[in-house]
Amino acid sequence: MPNLAHIRGSIPPVVTPFKNGEVDYEAYAGLLDFQIANGSHGVLVNGTTAEPSSLSVAERNRLVDVAVATVNGRVPIVAATGSQSWAETEALTRHSVAAGVDALLVVTPYYIRPPQRGLVEYYVKLAALHDTPWMIYHIPGRAAVNVTLDSMRAIRDQSANFIGMKHAVNDLGFVTECLAAFGDDFKIFVGLEELSFPMMAIGACGLMNAVGNLRPAALVEMVEAVWANDLRRGRDIHQRLLEINQSVFYDTNPIAIKYMMKKLALMPVNEHRLPMVPATAELEQRLDGVLQRAGLLQGGTAA
Repeated sequence: MPNLAHIRGSIPPVVTPFKNGEVDYEAYAGLLDFQIANGSHGVLVNGTTAEPSSLSVAERNRLVDVAVATVNGRVPIVAATGSQSWAETEALTRHSVAAGVDALLVVTPYYIRPPQRGLVEYYVKLAALHDTPWMIYHIPGRAAVNVTLDSMRAIRDQSANFIGMKHAVNDLGFVTECLAAFGDDFKIFVGLEELSFPMMAIGACGLMNAVGNLRPAALVEMVEAVWANDLRRGRDIHQRLLEINQSVFYDTNPIAIKYMMKKLALMPVNEHRLPMVPATAELEQRLDGVLQRAGLLQGGTAA
């Protein structure tokens, strides 16, 4: 196992820009550079915020390739390689491993609602294909399945390169149970904006939050405040981000995020693939107010 100390901190799930129905890889490279310029500790490719279920395997693999070439070793790259299909997950995983990403994030197979023994076998079989550090993406709100502590123990016993999870569940107790079972080195990334500071305060190693597409520097500052044991400053930053954090989920993610990124001139167009659709006029007005109160928008243009 390589040194894993660098896989921590704010690692935003970068959105996928579309243009006329196609992935805009040039704009994607620009978003990666924006993250690095604003101090993000890493980037997550093909996370939920990237709308991976609307992408083909070839498109997801090319995004990984663009990330590896653009980042060029400046920060760690985590590639999300999970799907509801074993064949797709295997293909995505093999490609990301060959591309040289630093770690993998594998979502629990969604829609299928497999039993726990199926999850264990799925992850153990996948882990046997490679030596790259990997994490479970635990998001039952979308995947409709939980991973139990017993299942994680079974996976850990059979996979030396299983290093942690992204936890997108409003359940701080499970975080504490995992750290007690696997030790403080077990990497837990926060996947819900509202729990960013609380989960870090009890031992999470970082964030993989959609809002990092808008305010990467603020998330970096909050994470580093916690690392410095300056919990008051960390809490204050978390409170200042409250309304923006909430606004991410005014509609299905990343509808709000993409609108706000276009409004702030972070990407040229606000485009999705069906069944996802852009923000309504009513939502746009509501989000403009959020950006203005956050000091990011003045007189209708980016501050």
